[in-house]
Amino acid sequence: MSGASPILVVRDATRRFGSVVALERVSLSVARGEFVTLLGPSGSGKTTLLRIVAGLEEPTEIAELRIAGLDVRGVPANHRNVATVFQHYGLFPHMSVGENIEYGLLVRKRPVEERRRRAMQALELVRLPDKYARRVHQLSGGERQRVALARALVTEPDILLLDEPLGALDERLRRDMQVELLRLQKALGTTFILVTHSQEEALTMSARVVLLNHGRIVQDGSPQALFDRPRSRFVADFMGIENVLEGRLAAIDRETATAMVQGVALRGRPIASDKLAIGDPVFVAVRAERLCTERVTSSGTAAGDANAVRCRARLKIYKGNFYDTELDTPIGTLVCRQADDGPIGDRAFWHPQHCVIGPLN
Repeated sequence: MSGASPILVVRDATRRFGSVVALERVSLSVARGEFVTLLGPSGSGKTTLLRIVAGLEEPTEIAELRIAGLDVRGVPANHRNVATVFQHYGLFPHMSVGENIEYGLLVRKRPVEERRRRAMQALELVRLPDKYARRVHQLSGGERQRVALARALVTEPDILLLDEPLGALDERLRRDMQVELLRLQKALGTTFILVTHSQEEALTMSARVVLLNHGRIVQDGSPQALFDRPRSRFVADFMGIENVLEGRLAAIDRETATAMVQGVALRGRPIASDKLAIGDPVFVAVRAERLCTERVTSSGTAAGDANAVRCRARLKIYKGNFYDTELDTPIGTLVCRQADDGPIGDRAFWHPQHCVIGPLN
């Protein structure tokens, strides 16, 4: 609902381990029903932040921590209305599937009939209605992960925390579970906060991505914003942009920035323009699928007023659904992506609207 209070508020959270700062004055607000991903490399602080929300980690300093409007600073994990799903499931091997799912309700002293009813509803939700009496060792990896989800959801938490939940699955199962998690979140409307280092998981599942590095949030926005409009070189690299160059800002207006890279003027859309001044070091980024090639001698050039440099194909790599070709150019190595094994020209070009220029840091 518009104007509703956020389900989670974290303000100025810091966590130090001796001289190591794992999290530095991080603030985060999450709306009820949002699917938010905490993304970043190992050591970025994303898991530390999740554990602070869960009550599994005590912050060194924190100004505010509220869940559903309640101040939970100092409140133990089992008294917070959140549930956590871990990478390695955390299921009890000596219990049946049903007993595992009912465990949280048992701890809350719910009646037997209610526990059974809600466990069966949870199994229906994760599409395992006939697994109530099975033992954990009789399940596949994907089924175990679904049982872990059912056990977390059966207690009706305000927030479901997911700590690298798909990391132990093979690629096909991981993709299937991405869709399953998205389906569950849409169906329930529960707030999901996912921790992952996988850009694919973040882009596929969440409505909002919070990217961390060295204990700080470096960009917070929609998957499309991080994918197409990275605010620093680190974000561009981490989000998998294949062609990231460095140069200096030569000109900028509201719509277009121009950078000089190895003596070549390249134009693109300015990012974080309030941080840019003529002469500043900048990054220039364009995705491989946006880069095309043509023969210089061809009539009716396709490049037009696009950025263009001479190139020579160096290495073509088959990647299943596409081919990537490394190109030698005067401004460095570029990567061109093609749907088929077509010819490579001797001029590479890309249009300014598909290129971004922003501050290095």
